[in-house]
Amino acid sequence: MFKRIYKFYRRNFHSINGTIIGLLIGLSFVFLGIFRTLFLIFCMLVGNYVGKKIQKDKDFIKNLLDKILPPGSYR
Repeated sequence: MFKRIYKFYRRNFHSINGTIIGLLIGLSFVFLGIFRTLFLIFCMLVGNYVGKKIQKDKDFIKNLLDKILPPGSYR
């Protein structure tokens, strides 16, 4: 039984995940409102961007803080 469900999920991976994401966004519009949901999506996108940058470059945060603050002031 679980093997059949797993095979079905693997064949329809993108459509199932897209449906779940659409459902979550729709529910957040209903319960949180449009602006709170858009802010939440913005925060998620920024977090995703920073996470990808950190994964590629381990010193990303240090370099970013060096650009913003005087060098060495955050250590």
